Amino acid sequence: MYKPALNAAIIFALLGVATGAMGAHALAPPVLTEKLHGAYETAVRYQFYHSFALLFASLLYLVFPDKWIKRATWAFIAGIILFSGSIYLLVYLESALQVNPGMLGLLTPLGGLCFIAGWLFLLLGINSRKQRERRGTLRNSE
Repeated sequence: MYKPALNAAIIFALLGVATGAMGAHALAPPVLTEKLHGAYETAVRYQFYHSFALLFASLLYLVFPDKWIKRATWAFIAGIILFSGSIYLLVYLESALQVNPGMLGLLTPLGGLCFIAGWLFLLLGINSRKQRERRGTLRNSE
């Protein structure tokens, strides 16, 4: 098990429950516009998806201990922070402070790219040369 992935999964899931509850109760329309509330819900949803991805990476590491699985962990963490975090910040700036976020919106697609990279890294991790050699060694010894 890769403990940083497991810790991050638990922390982000915990925060996902808290932010989701806040969005469902304290920030429901008319507090937020429909558009901002929809964006907020998207941030919570992707945070949860990738909390589970972190849990999955932690468990995959038991079977496929590879640097790519570790890289996937950090890509998912960066993705949650950049994607969901930037949306939370954008919603706050637009709703509470009535501020135009400007270039801040560029962080969201970067977070999405981190998510994509994380899934690609998991794929590389379970199919790396090191894993193929390990499986070949196991088969030859049986």
